[in-house]
Amino acid sequence: MTFPLEKSLRVKSFSTMDPNQLFEMALQLGSGWKVVRSEFCGEPRRLELWLDFLPGTKFPDPQSGELCPVHDTSNKQWRHLNFWQYETILHARVPRIRNTAGDVRLVDVPWARAGSGFTLMMEAFVLLLCQQMPVASVAEMLGIHDTLLWRILAYYVEKAQAERSWAGVDSVLVDETSARKGHRYVTNVLNAKSRELLLMVEGRESTALRAFAEELAHHGGSAEQIKLIGMDMSPAYIKGAKEHFPEARIVFDRFHVMLMAGRALDEVRKELRRAGADLSGDLWALRGNEWTRSKEQLERRRKACAQYPKLGRAMMLREALQDILESEDEHSLRWWCWRASVSRLEPFKKLAASIREHWKGIVAFMQTRITNGAIEAVNGLLQLAKRMARGFRSFRNFQLMAYLKAGKLKLNLPSLSPT
Repeated sequence: MTFPLEKSLRVKSFSTMDPNQLFEMALQLGSGWKVVRSEFCGEPRRLELWLDFLPGTKFPDPQSGELCPVHDTSNKQWRHLNFWQYETILHARVPRIRNTAGDVRLVDVPWARAGSGFTLMMEAFVLLLCQQMPVASVAEMLGIHDTLLWRILAYYVEKAQAERSWAGVDSVLVDETSARKGHRYVTNVLNAKSRELLLMVEGRESTALRAFAEELAHHGGSAEQIKLIGMDMSPAYIKGAKEHFPEARIVFDRFHVMLMAGRALDEVRKELRRAGADLSGDLWALRGNEWTRSKEQLERRRKACAQYPKLGRAMMLREALQDILESEDEHSLRWWCWRASVSRLEPFKKLAASIREHWKGIVAFMQTRITNGAIEAVNGLLQLAKRMARGFRSFRNFQLMAYLKAGKLKLNLPSLSPT
């Protein structure tokens, strides 16, 4: 409860405070600094604040921490958060100190990092916006060239990425996603447990796994600690995993196996159509799982399978494989491979041969249930970001945005909430 006397004293204390003192409180400059001048000027209008240090103030050497007197000053300016809708610029005479060794250095100011033309609060706001919007849109909204925004992103994202510890990572997911048109791909590596993006590298060769092994050592880990690697059946990834993570167990996700089963079913459908079967309009009724089809599609599927026994056998094999992969029964999978090999359906005979070739990895999935579902979700997020940005000018920009959106980084930024 506020009493009348207390309220009147508070109003009086603020009525005697000049605008520079108000801005000084809002900026939270800290000891040794004050706002000495403020102007609302220019066209378009903007707020400009001039900061200065108190006479006699000593400043710490940025390298040694030694308190040193001011040697001379250098004029600097920074873009700050807008004052309502108006652009705000801070100006200051930044001291240069001379230490006992005779070295002259520019001191660090509390409101901005060294070398930046933006305050820490402004940089925090930029990163907040860039997590939700394309960088080009943020640049247009703030009236800042996007090159400067990418520099801010690069500083914080690369710093946070370098400081990550991977000492506790023991299972990872590996998959590819397209970086740009023309079959340009990148490889993503995720922590299978925390679902955070650990690494993105160019290409989809075995060298991507070598790059992860090297980065693992830089982040406090070792190749020996990786026990499970979930991936598709890419020969390049298999080769890289065996070479650089010999103690890891390779896991082939159920999704990729069922994708091959779906393709085998589609090949049977195409063979029947080439032989004259009337399957027009049945494509989407035959594809996908029962629970994703409408009643009408399920009825079309049932009639097609009843009319064409060859198609019925193919559908039976696909659905049986799906049920077996849901279980942990290795013997049922062996039965399925035998049944597919004598089905007189060439696409399913090839699928059975492929399953036998990748047997250990598929059985590993049935036992561990490690799935690439998380990495598919991350790939979808990155593709959405790429479409929103209408592509990225370079791989580095794509990588920065990937880490920002999916890396769960600790950016160590000041809070934008009032304190």
